[in-house]
Amino acid sequence: EGCRMKKTTTSDWMPLEESVPVDLFKAEVQAWAQRLEVTPREIHLRPLKRKWASCSSRGRLTFDIELLRQPAAFRREVIVHELLHLKVPNHGPLFKALLKAYLESPSEL
Repeated sequence: EGCRMKKTTTSDWMPLEESVPVDLFKAEVQAWAQRLEVTPREIHLRPLKRKWASCSSRGRLTFDIELLRQPAAFRREVIVHELLHLKVPNHGPLFKALLKAYLESPSEL
């Protein structure tokens, strides 16, 4: 079935007034999708109990609604992780290398 990025507790909660709206989050996902040259079929946000996000083999991305209140760097990590699964369906060496390359590259690229 697809990847499920597990939740770990984080102490970096953002104040509610700093959270991002759903449409801005989806725009962020689309911007990363263009950069990674992938096309998610659907993007959903809903409460998830044990994971931050999942990606189905059919290209449906589901993100935990609480991700909207996480720091920007963490949101980016989850978004890139899930979108990369549209290219590489596992967590092997290629996946890890791409994830590292995209997350460590300057955001202007």
